[in-house]
Amino acid sequence: MPIFDAPIPSQVDWRGQKYQIDAAKRAGAKKVVLVGSMGGTQEENFLNTIGPEGERDILVWKRKAEIYLTESGLDYSIIHPGGLSNDAGGEREIVFGVNDELLETTYRRIPRADVAEVAVQCLTSPEASNIAFDISTKEVGEGTVTTSIGPALQKMEGVYDYTINAPKV
Repeated sequence: MPIFDAPIPSQVDWRGQKYQIDAAKRAGAKKVVLVGSMGGTQEENFLNTIGPEGERDILVWKRKAEIYLTESGLDYSIIHPGGLSNDAGGEREIVFGVNDELLETTYRRIPRADVAEVAVQCLTSPEASNIAFDISTKEVGEGTVTTSIGPALQKMEGVYDYTINAPKV
């Protein structure tokens, strides 16, 4: 018997996020940075199959909260990292994209420390205003180490399309 019940995505990834967004709005927050996950455009993504029947669809619930944030009137940055690793941060080129296009690449991982750095930079980078994007990295030694997200966001093509696999919940 488990020590605790597994979290239910509708409670954590939707309701919990909604409460935080509402609280940020009431508090007069200047910016909300939300870290989600790549895969939201893919209905059959494996993350939507985790958990007992009726308590799945992690990415669907995350996506619903992201849409809520985009409609909240708050300035936001929504980050969708690829597979998280415990590798050292600050040693790789960060790759930016939209609509899960990075899931088609060979290397789709990113150190947690690099995700944290991107989140912190989103707080002050004008290019990170009212935007959702995906991130992963190149392997160590490939490309140029990313130190500032602004130039990469300026070069990013396309915008995140929440009509792809829109939540039906």
